[in-house]
Amino acid sequence: MRYHALACDYDGTIAHDGKVDATTVAALERLRETGRRVILVTGRRLGDLKQVFPRLEIFDRIVAEDGAVIYRPGTREEKTLGEPPPPEFAAELRRRCVVPLSEGRVIVATWEPHAHTVLDLIREMGLECQVIFNKGAVMVLPSGVNKAVGLREALKELGLSTHNVVAVGDAENDHAFLSVCECAVAVSNALPALKKHADLVTEGDHGKGVTELVKLLERDDLAGLELERHEILLGNREDGEGVRVAPYGLNLILTGPSGAGKSTIATSFMERLEELQYQYCIVDPEGDYSDFEGAVSLGDSGHPPSTAEAIRLLERAEDNCAVNLLGIRLEDRPPFFETLLHAILDLRARSGRPHWVIIDESHHLFPASWPASPLALPKDLQGLLLITVHPEHVSRPILSLVNTVVAIGENPGKTIASLARAAGRPAPAAPDGSLQRGEAMVWKMGAGEPFRFRTIPPRAERRRHLRKYAEGELPPDRSFWFRGPANLLNLRAQNLRLFLQIAEGVDDETWMHHFRQGDYSRWFRDMIKDRKLAEEVEYLEERELTAEEGRRLIREIIEEHYTAAA
Repeated sequence: MRYHALACDYDGTIAHDGKVDATTVAALERLRETGRRVILVTGRRLGDLKQVFPRLEIFDRIVAEDGAVIYRPGTREEKTLGEPPPPEFAAELRRRCVVPLSEGRVIVATWEPHAHTVLDLIREMGLECQVIFNKGAVMVLPSGVNKAVGLREALKELGLSTHNVVAVGDAENDHAFLSVCECAVAVSNALPALKKHADLVTEGDHGKGVTELVKLLERDDLAGLELERHEILLGNREDGEGVRVAPYGLNLILTGPSGAGKSTIATSFMERLEELQYQYCIVDPEGDYSDFEGAVSLGDSGHPPSTAEAIRLLERAEDNCAVNLLGIRLEDRPPFFETLLHAILDLRARSGRPHWVIIDESHHLFPASWPASPLALPKDLQGLLLITVHPEHVSRPILSLVNTVVAIGENPGKTIASLARAAGRPAPAAPDGSLQRGEAMVWKMGAGEPFRFRTIPPRAERRRHLRKYAEGELPPDRSFWFRGPANLLNLRAQNLRLFLQIAEGVDDETWMHHFRQGDYSRWFRDMIKDRKLAEEVEYLEERELTAEEGRRLIREIIEEHYTAAA
């Protein structure tokens, strides 16, 4: 199950003219019976909400006052996420004839046309407040508090990720919390601006639309809805087109010879997951990822990890985990892994997380002879990244789950063909030739033939790249040579630091000779391989600048791109 929670607005969404009909209530109750959580996200005050809708117990959490208050119906506990304005604020608004005016635990609200009066008073009193507008309402909240902030806090209490939530709303103030959820839905009566950014617009309005959405979740968990905005970038083709994979419903295998760069691509993939806030767990037999900054490493050569500590860590949606198996004997690793995988899949059944399970050296943990034990895998298992030198040695039941192959190194076409045979699939026609470092070949099964692309280097490799060009030593044929208009000089800059040092010392005539010929941007583009840096310098070369101005501006650009980051 992908979606473990429904987050819905009240007025204009589940409610029409402030009332929720019995059909909508029944739909929400049915949804809870499927094991999903239901969260109400509203601008109303709790007191008002209790008066118009007495069935608050059907919600697992209520985010009230536009994100400023969290209410737990099961225990009737409240938590505020900010300080209200001082009492003098509301008193002064009343003195200035701002009516109607309501005060909640945190929120102070009125209606247009009092917006200017409210904003003027906030400035006069020097308050750290923000004003949120919603269908004529004017709501004053602590700075940085909105429905998205409140929903994230409620999900944290429930142990859920925004990636496992469908959100539905109708108005301006709903955009914040819809935008952070995996799937954003607008009811048919929603404002056009909200519909424009929604992944799905219901045919029904108000509660009818929410009931329609509940039926879709019950039917197939919105399986037919493609969410391209969440796709994970692997790299780019020669024409610049991005190569992306879906974050859900996919199983990848990354394969190639030792030393070809599998861990580099895996690290880059984990960085993409981290940036998009998809949780992952990597099973690391050789300790190759123990220093990866994006995950908490468990275990080392002297201390074996435990399944319990891995699950405790993964129960926090914001944490990623690297399970280092070096402290476990080789013969004990497969049974430990089976126990760990059982526990991970159980956590995923309850919470939808971790979104990805990455298994290095998967031919050892899923050998061709597997399953020797009664471990059962769900038929719809997804979110696997298998990393292996020998795909043909991986268990066929596991290979049968794979739907995307990334191959690197020599003879990637041969590697893909070998994997296809091992998985019992027809081998595709793949381009001939070996791949260069930083290149890969991808085969999306059932979606065409394999093709090449350039991978995205991980941050650590990019830092090495910066140091290489900032401080390393390029060969003579890739160095910059300051020669001057008469070709009398022979000053070699084998890195960017030396380039800047020499640039400060050469005469203006020599500097301007290379500047006017576009030699600097050409070197950055052809030898440093930095198109963006080259374009910025090329723009300067087309301007009428003095030698002093040109030196200063190019130095600033280089330092921004390289020296500071190195």
